[in-house]
Amino acid sequence: MTGEKNVAQGGAASRLGVRDRLLTLWIFLAMAAGITLGAVAPGVADALNSVAVGTTNVPLAVCMMLMLYPPLAKVRYSELPRVFRNGRALALMLLFCAVVGPLLMFTLATTLLGDHPDYMTGLILIGIAPCIAMVIVWNGLAGGDAEYCAGFVAVNAILQVLLYGPLAWLYATRLTALVDAPVVAVSLSVGDVAGTVLFYLGIPFAAGALGRLALERAKGRDWYEGVFLPRVSPVSFVALLATIVLMFSLKGRQIVQLPLDAVRIAVPLVIYFAVMFFASFAAARAAGFPYPQTSSIAFTAAGNNFELAIAVAVATFGLGSGEAFAAVVGPLIEVPSLILLVNAATAMRRGLSWPVLGEGER
Repeated sequence: MTGEKNVAQGGAASRLGVRDRLLTLWIFLAMAAGITLGAVAPGVADALNSVAVGTTNVPLAVCMMLMLYPPLAKVRYSELPRVFRNGRALALMLLFCAVVGPLLMFTLATTLLGDHPDYMTGLILIGIAPCIAMVIVWNGLAGGDAEYCAGFVAVNAILQVLLYGPLAWLYATRLTALVDAPVVAVSLSVGDVAGTVLFYLGIPFAAGALGRLALERAKGRDWYEGVFLPRVSPVSFVALLATIVLMFSLKGRQIVQLPLDAVRIAVPLVIYFAVMFFASFAAARAAGFPYPQTSSIAFTAAGNNFELAIAVAVATFGLGSGEAFAAVVGPLIEVPSLILLVNAATAMRRGLSWPVLGEGER
């Protein structure tokens, strides 16, 4: 059974690997398509903004929730007890995801983008959202522990529903004042951001958890993971590209006029990925964890939930805001950066000595 499971996971990783290596190209093409659309038909922004309910843009809301559903549907929520039993692994992951990561991104954003409060705030929104999607891909490619990664994802998803709103308010409106960073012009209250998180993350989270429970009971786990998940997984990829096309259609003129802005946003992101990955990897190895668990901790720490950051930036600051622009640059930088880190992880797996996984840790 274990061998079959590993073969299945290896096959899935291979299929995902091809798609994810091409994802950078597809993101570039989606950006180019959006920029072209915005430049050729500037009225598209007005048309998109007109399809709204209150402050929520309907097409983007649909795309963003579709991005989040497949990764949340993949989580094995029954593995949560296993994660909680290993308190050291959980504590180390939470230290980097909930404390080190937000503080590091806050420091990079206020230091390197203090003259652009909108981009600075966009990065802060990214830093407080640990990854709950692509981390599963990177961890699988690097040969990490799939169950631990799924458990970490489930924990982070729950914490984001509960804490993202208060953390966004704290970092974006309170801590910036303490370091004399520019004050965000748009009010970012706890209630507003929490409502956005519950809407964009709570709905797909509930759909993923309850859908898995219902379908596994009706069809069994083999059918759910072998038939259903492969069918719905591409939805997240397509929805991500659609979101980028929609958003960059509104930013076409700005990108043409300010091509270096994306580079400025990319610099702190690359630093963040590298520092978070290598620091958490070193800490996990020093704590005595075997490679599979070390990899899961490191990739969970390094990745971010860009879908949620985009959703919050759009809903809170507006579709054409600099905050949204900074958030949407994130996936473009994450894909090549994390692919390089996958190669680094596999090299360290071969080149370093590792403890054997004990029976009680399986």
